[in-house]
Amino acid sequence: MLDGLVKHLYVATMVSAARGPGSTKGWWLTLLEGPGYFFLPGCFLEPPLSAPRAVAVKQAPAVAALLIHWLVQQWAPPPSEQLATNFPGSPCDPTFLLSYAPCNVICSIIFWNCFEYSDENFLTLARHIDENATIVSTPCIELYNAFPSLLHYLPGSQNTLFKNMTEQRKFILEKIKEHQESLDLNNPQDFIDYFMIKMEKEKHNKQSEFTMDNLITTLWNMLTAGIETTSITLRYGLLLLLKYPKVTAKVQEEINRVVGRNQSPCMQDRSRMPYTDAVIQEIQRYIDLIHNNLPHGAVQDIKFREYLIPKGTTILTSLTSVLHDGKEFPNPEQFDPGHFLDKSGNFKKSDYFMAFSAGKRVCAGEGLARMELFLLLVSILQHFTLKPLADSKNIDTTPLLKGVGSIPHFYEVCFIPI
Repeated sequence: MLDGLVKHLYVATMVSAARGPGSTKGWWLTLLEGPGYFFLPGCFLEPPLSAPRAVAVKQAPAVAALLIHWLVQQWAPPPSEQLATNFPGSPCDPTFLLSYAPCNVICSIIFWNCFEYSDENFLTLARHIDENATIVSTPCIELYNAFPSLLHYLPGSQNTLFKNMTEQRKFILEKIKEHQESLDLNNPQDFIDYFMIKMEKEKHNKQSEFTMDNLITTLWNMLTAGIETTSITLRYGLLLLLKYPKVTAKVQEEINRVVGRNQSPCMQDRSRMPYTDAVIQEIQRYIDLIHNNLPHGAVQDIKFREYLIPKGTTILTSLTSVLHDGKEFPNPEQFDPGHFLDKSGNFKKSDYFMAFSAGKRVCAGEGLARMELFLLLVSILQHFTLKPLADSKNIDTTPLLKGVGSIPHFYEVCFIPI
């Protein structure tokens, strides 16, 4: 379908050199130690690709959008099929169901293969990623970051975190070994192949960032950041839709009118679905998934309002202060899709929407996440009515945990086929 369209792409990746789990530094510093997160300067891919097999970035936005769209539709079977087969109207915990599709999309990008939802390795990977996302938002990890040298030798959830990270590393190493054995320099298939080809070309460059350690950590970053943030947002989104059935009904009415029942949703539908678009963006604003941005450094002296920020200062910016700004979003603590709708019901953009951060270091997976959230939520609501197990008025949408990220309360839901 995309043959002839994809000719020259750029690969961008976040690279970080990390010490092993034995480090007595806080887990956050353990992950970020080394060169830190940054974009590689954009490696030109040759020969031209015949299928969508690379991560495209801002240098080719139109191609990137088509590639991501293709991956989401082709490599991630709609969760509606799994729901209809395994939970036909009966209560179920949606946690893992909502992580399978994002996990398969990311795996298709970096491994170029899709896992069966019953695959034990796949289930273990998804379970570890979900468990780690919960652990890093607990008070125990905040305490560990403050006193790592002491707590490293004591029992606690930090040990489970590092154990899971070790298992994930083993999984990644197995995949790298498979790629080393099958690598064809003239016919690279996926992200790992292109990275290893670049490693070979720069093997005599001591300053090269294309190293085995960076490959391992980059894959870990992509798996973790690319899967759990989307699946938690989907889980939170369904919880809010259970809480506000009138909102859900309006979304489904728009789906029926624009998409219908007999065809799959696509991103072209989004521009004709302002209410659905506003609901998804309000979900992201309301849940405030990541409260603070990743650490940044001032590259020069900066005067901000009445303050002077010296060059080299590490800066943590609060995304919460923008997403919950009372002047831009009246009643910011309330879930209200009207925050992103004008008086005529058209979608209204806001410069205060920074769920993916902003600027040059905006989330590298923003385009992918936006597509996944739209296509997967629309697909679910196209085929199912959501039925809560309790009165919607009693559903608690406040976070269960609020640390590195926001984690929703456990809940079950019935997916009633339409």
